[in-house]
Amino acid sequence: MTVPDRLPGGMPAETFLREYWQKKPLVIRQAFPDGVGCPVDADELAGLACEQAVESRIVVEQENGNPWQLHNGPFSTDRFTSPPTGNWTLLVQGLDHWVPEVADILDHFRFIPNWRLDDIMASYAPPGGSVGPHYDQYDVFLVQAEGHRRWQFGGQCSEQSPRVEGTPLRILKDWQPQEDVLLEPGDMLYLPPGIGHHGVAEDDCITLSVGFRAPTVDDLLTSFTDFLCSETDVSAHLPDSHPALPDNPGTIGQGVLDQLEAEIRSRLSDRRQLALWFGQFSTAPKNSDIVIPAEPQATTDDLVGALSDAGRLRWNEGSRFAYTELDDQTALFVDGERYLLSGDARPLAPLLCASSRPDTAKIAHLCQDPALAELMTVLYNQGSLYFE
Repeated sequence: MTVPDRLPGGMPAETFLREYWQKKPLVIRQAFPDGVGCPVDADELAGLACEQAVESRIVVEQENGNPWQLHNGPFSTDRFTSPPTGNWTLLVQGLDHWVPEVADILDHFRFIPNWRLDDIMASYAPPGGSVGPHYDQYDVFLVQAEGHRRWQFGGQCSEQSPRVEGTPLRILKDWQPQEDVLLEPGDMLYLPPGIGHHGVAEDDCITLSVGFRAPTVDDLLTSFTDFLCSETDVSAHLPDSHPALPDNPGTIGQGVLDQLEAEIRSRLSDRRQLALWFGQFSTAPKNSDIVIPAEPQATTDDLVGALSDAGRLRWNEGSRFAYTELDDQTALFVDGERYLLSGDARPLAPLLCASSRPDTAKIAHLCQDPALAELMTVLYNQGSLYFE
């Protein structure tokens, strides 16, 4: 698979990234002129929302006099035989993890690196349903799969924006939209982080939200320092062999701060460690229920035989693949684990990461190397890959 050079609907990807990405909203009419062919209907979304492993929520606009009430799944089937009164919405997170046909939609957005991808969320609502005016801290493409939804959006929001009281949700108060559009099946709306928006169902409708995450600085610092502590020896104490006579015993001198800064910088400046940490950090699965070990487990001969029989490999829909080139090796990252490839083995990493359906013939050729055949077997047995 080559990186798409155009958005759904035809806009050059370079134009979009330069003029719209994280800058301003964009409406694309008939981004999917034949529709996205949503492979799940409202009943199937309700069924998924009853599953323990699936993250789901119901938002009710008014409940017992309280605005915008939130209910977290899993739900009982009774919840959907007697749905809430008034306006409500069902949200099913990570739909691409459970439905291969939904995961295929992501191939249209591969002009954004894999590590930025979050998931595809499905939003079902009967007429009048919504989740209230709000803003998100991630980029999202809102694809209208079924029915019609009216979107109002515009205005940069922040933590200081007024909020509605009496709700666990971050609903904007006194927010004034700048634009108003009605999305039909196949239409798409892109929203950058921080833009207020409010979508209301005009009829029974399903919207697919293709979300792209960026880690918080808090997450980065916490995770990287934890990684350094686990990967390197940090048990030594800070040396203090030449202390200067202080003017005041309470003083923390500039020399001490220089020493602390030097110690921390020396740890943070290791580019190799940074690359290895970020690869593992950015490919970690969202939860432990997504990547399930293969049953039965395969031997290396089993896997090589399946490849020889032209079996078609595919990523587990919830798996994450990435790689980075180091000076003397290529680091492959799969579901939070790292594998260091050297020499003739290095081409396996970009081959596996280029597409959710890697080129099986090329992988079969590389698996003539017993070490790579063993690695592919590990990836298959841990559930990161399977044969369609």
